[in-house]
Amino acid sequence: MKEEINAYNNVLELIGNTPLIRLNKVTEKLEGNFYAKVEAFNPGHSSKDRIALYIIEEAEKKGILSPGDTIIETTSGNTGFSLAMVSIIKGYSCILAVSSKSSKDKIDMLRSLGAKVYVCPAHVSADDERSYYNVAKRLHEETKGSVYINQYFNQLNIDAHYKSTGPEIWKQTNGKITHLIACSGTGGTISGTAKFLKEQNPNIRVLGVDAFGSVLKKYHETREFDNDEIYPYRIEGLGKNLIPSATDFDMIDKFMKVTDEESAHSAREITRKEGLFVGYTSGAVLQAIKQYAEEGEFDENSNVIAIFPDHGSRYMSKVFSDDWMNEQGFFDSVNEEEAQKIELIK
Repeated sequence: MKEEINAYNNVLELIGNTPLIRLNKVTEKLEGNFYAKVEAFNPGHSSKDRIALYIIEEAEKKGILSPGDTIIETTSGNTGFSLAMVSIIKGYSCILAVSSKSSKDKIDMLRSLGAKVYVCPAHVSADDERSYYNVAKRLHEETKGSVYINQYFNQLNIDAHYKSTGPEIWKQTNGKITHLIACSGTGGTISGTAKFLKEQNPNIRVLGVDAFGSVLKKYHETREFDNDEIYPYRIEGLGKNLIPSATDFDMIDKFMKVTDEESAHSAREITRKEGLFVGYTSGAVLQAIKQYAEEGEFDENSNVIAIFPDHGSRYMSKVFSDDWMNEQGFFDSVNEEEAQKIELIK
């Protein structure tokens, strides 16, 4: 009898069903039980694999995409990597408009996957012709046979997480989740996941994470766009200078803003204390957990699920570079670190 070989047909079959891992040391002083949904276990090392595959396959079903077509998107890096990966398997070209705030590591990874990359200035308004939003739109108009994913204003972004991330968390927790905490950039992850979970139990608290320099928290509280909230910040993939329609603010109970510096140190803390090599945005989530805990959000019976969306490899030239941290002034009297010296054997 011929033995079958147990193998996946391609990397896309590995997307989703990421593990839930208990956080032990980084939350040991906090009330409650804390678990991380570690999206770095996706083949593209981020939660963006889910939307890349889902949106492309929906476009294929509708006849919008055909082999040889070009996929165009605006990205801080992780969505671009996921789209480039899916494009390789499915036979599409990929053009990406990337923010100059994106780490060199991310940009190099996009190019290594064969994507054409346009780096756009980060600190211009969303309606500036040089913004990565408008550059992507222009490239779409100029490129025959192209599809613009437009994750910030695409309902499929929400749907992808409603159909995958939410059900996975509900099953993994046996319905015992009390709090969901996640960053909001496009808003697709937190909105889609929250929608599914609140349909199962409307008492689940959904806690958003925003950046100082972003408009999301203020908009959630007032439903007014305040341009004075916008100023440059370093965290990638978190916060926005516009209001994405992929964010369902009604699904989110509260927002917390976190600083660049504390988020960077929290990312390093996760790696050094939990052995989870996650990225800057994941650090922002842990920092928000600490701040929510200070406000009394959790008690001993809380089962808090934190979505860690990214992988540390995307930030080697930033958060995990002592030189970069020092240049930002992040090694101060409050956050001193002893760097592990490299010993050279001669």
